[in-house]
Amino acid sequence: MYQVLVVSDGTGRTAHQALNAALTQFPGIDIDVVVHSDVRSQKEIREIVKKALKSGSLIVHTIVTDSLREFIIRESHIHNVETIDLMGPLLTRLSSQFIHEPSQQPGLYNKLNKEYFQRIDSMQFAFNHDDGQRTESLSEADIILLGVSRTFKTPISIYLAYKGWFAANVPIIMGIKPPEILNRIDPSKIFCLTTTASRLSELRKTRNIKLGGKIENYSEPEYVTREINFANRFYSLHHGWTLVNVTAKSIEEIASEILAIMAGRKK
Repeated sequence: MYQVLVVSDGTGRTAHQALNAALTQFPGIDIDVVVHSDVRSQKEIREIVKKALKSGSLIVHTIVTDSLREFIIRESHIHNVETIDLMGPLLTRLSSQFIHEPSQQPGLYNKLNKEYFQRIDSMQFAFNHDDGQRTESLSEADIILLGVSRTFKTPISIYLAYKGWFAANVPIIMGIKPPEILNRIDPSKIFCLTTTASRLSELRKTRNIKLGGKIENYSEPEYVTREINFANRFYSLHHGWTLVNVTAKSIEEIASEILAIMAGRKK
């Protein structure tokens, strides 16, 4: 059996994937691949080279830090250990082409990919938990928005999701009991959106016109006032819930206010 040691100052995933792609061209050969990730010191490299020498292994590495990459090449040469540098030649050529030095930050590719997939997951979560859907899994949310109709619950949820937060929103409807699970969730996660009756009435009039005026009382000032009062009374019954006034604020401003409150709590 042949053995290949994958060495990386990051996760080692890039080298492992490239190696697996190449190994498909050698069917029938039994190869043991051992990954050494987060290698950040000369001591670690010495140990790996000794291991390769003892077992007759090939070293494949994707080290982005110049000093460590030069060290593993030199150490392997001294001990007559075969190595394949997957990252060095590519970085050199790209640096020459772009006339710019690489950042030499280990694990950067994995970090960027992690953020990308985190954003995809958070966006999917927001869509799945929009407007009171899937309340049984509300406890999985980082942020839960409560509010009557037209208090920007959905756009704020989507904006927060784009930032990587798992956000859900639940409508507060006069005369209908809100989901019981809200009483069992960490209150610091819950943000109650409110506004003035006059402003909300204006927003709803525009909405109602687009709907052909089909929703009775939806934008009437008296009804809107009663609905806001109903919601505010419900909010006041829960210690720890945070009231956020959204009047005359942009989606970005409201979301920033919520995130600032959360950051302050962590401190």
